[in-house]
Amino acid sequence: MLLRKMLLLLCAALFVFGVFPAAGCADKSAQKVLHKSQNGIDTWDNGQIREDLTSLELVRLMGNGANLGNTMEAYGHKEPGIGAAVSAYETLWGQPETTQEIISALKEAGFDTLRIPVAWTNTMNYEAGDYTIRADYLDRVEEIINYALNEDMYVVINDHWDGGWWGMFGSANKETRDAAADLYVSMWTQIAERYKEYSDHLIFESANEELGDRLNDIDVAPDSDTLSEDECYETANRINQTFADTVRGTGGNNAKRFLLIAGYNTDIKKTCDERFKMPTDTVENRLLLSVHYYTPWGFCGGPSVSRWGREKEYKEQNELLAMMAKFTDRGYGVVFGEYSVALMSDGSVKENAKMFFENFLDNCDLYGYCPVLWDCSNYFVRKDKAFFDESIANFFASRSLSAQSKMSGDEIRDAAVSGMDAALAAAVLADTAAEEAGETISIGDEKAMAWIMYNSNDWLLSYSVGDVYDPISKSDGMIATDVEVTGAGTYTVGLDFTGTELGYANSMAFSALAIANGEILFPGYLIEVREIKVNGSVYKPLAEPYTTSDDGICTRVNLYNGWVDTLPEEARNASGDLSGASAVIIDNRTERLRRIETIEITFEYLPG
Repeated sequence: MLLRKMLLLLCAALFVFGVFPAAGCADKSAQKVLHKSQNGIDTWDNGQIREDLTSLELVRLMGNGANLGNTMEAYGHKEPGIGAAVSAYETLWGQPETTQEIISALKEAGFDTLRIPVAWTNTMNYEAGDYTIRADYLDRVEEIINYALNEDMYVVINDHWDGGWWGMFGSANKETRDAAADLYVSMWTQIAERYKEYSDHLIFESANEELGDRLNDIDVAPDSDTLSEDECYETANRINQTFADTVRGTGGNNAKRFLLIAGYNTDIKKTCDERFKMPTDTVENRLLLSVHYYTPWGFCGGPSVSRWGREKEYKEQNELLAMMAKFTDRGYGVVFGEYSVALMSDGSVKENAKMFFENFLDNCDLYGYCPVLWDCSNYFVRKDKAFFDESIANFFASRSLSAQSKMSGDEIRDAAVSGMDAALAAAVLADTAAEEAGETISIGDEKAMAWIMYNSNDWLLSYSVGDVYDPISKSDGMIATDVEVTGAGTYTVGLDFTGTELGYANSMAFSALAIANGEILFPGYLIEVREIKVNGSVYKPLAEPYTTSDDGICTRVNLYNGWVDTLPEEARNASGDLSGASAVIIDNRTERLRRIETIEITFEYLPG
């Protein structure tokens, strides 16, 4: 890398003295000669906006990307406070200070795009109505931007969670909502003005995952949570339009810069909902769309599920990614701003992580999406400037833009289709072998099965979370007692955690008693919880449970679902009195639940 830098500097010097053009040294679309930016930062960026480049073409050039996670978005607004040194925020969540060498190594590892999540309110006294971003904070972000631009990478910057100030948009108080709008406009005006000289290798992103349900967050605005889902869509659309208008209004390169629009919750299905609207723009073909991919969460988001790769999982991934072609068909480049597979709790790579990555990137090659790996020194360890796993390192190196540069677009797509077809065929064979060995893969739609959906409070353990019964989606060592429901009667289901690595579950972050196909085979039936036992002792519920369904197929009773704060229209119970009913009937904060070795639920299934 040092030799490469010296050659680049030599090329720059020869160019300055007219010996030969910079293009004779390296074909670098965003680089010309080393110089100081308007703000005194070293950069190779040429400041050019390619007006004939479309959104779809840009995404192809962005290749494969990686996030600089847990770094500039590390939230220190409250502690160490708004006056700390910038390095205090940058290292607050355990990452090293970013250097040119780290980013150069990331480029050599096969990544063509760097996404830099940022918490801009870290140095902002916004509670007092002062929305000024500290100059040295802007300087540091610019330095990191240039580490990537110096490597001819594309760079995305956004406002990332940022302590949850976004919940101000859902406040019951109009002054708070207006302040949120003012903060947002001021923030993006400062960012856009500060970095407006840079080329189209720098991309601005309107938000992270906050444009959607999280506009009701109560982290900063305790009186938030006032918006209905329709109103959340309307507000998210309005914020995205404000973003486009604000950036365009700063002029210069920003008048035609590519802008990355955050989808609703950055969720594929929610973003494909007709209520989500892309903003109108003053120029054509300059808008991109961002969504994230962490499906299934137990495999992607934490260590609770160690395996992936069944037929239904491949089909689910293929179908979800195909949905985003709705936007590429309309000329919007699609960026998967985050995707990943969590490591196991011992830091090892999950058994089928590489298979997941291969199929995911094949989908991106097929449809022309840009994938951006979420990484916080999980795979690429920044202090070592390298991947810790050779197989994963080789895979990402093989999928870089340069590695695919000798292939035509058709050849890349054909290879993707071949890879996806082969992977799916292998999964079908594996499922068939598992079923022949007596392992339950699917119950179809002619059988009703009762089970306990479960996520432990630390997200280390899970069992079949979701409305589709999936007994293979579980933590290693867990034993489930699931039962077939054949009609009215009394049934008992349970989970035994004693065989897991810890030997117990730490309370619960989510849990529900569910009956697969209950709404279809036994419409209107009620689940009446008769007894809950934890570690063999009876547990008395906090509130009355109720029967409901999220999808019109699976019947459920929520045991602990902190995301539901109002009763759904489908809620029902035997008495018809729902005044004391709740989606939280278990107190997950009690000491008694810190060590759950077994949980057992007896319920009666009754005609409604």
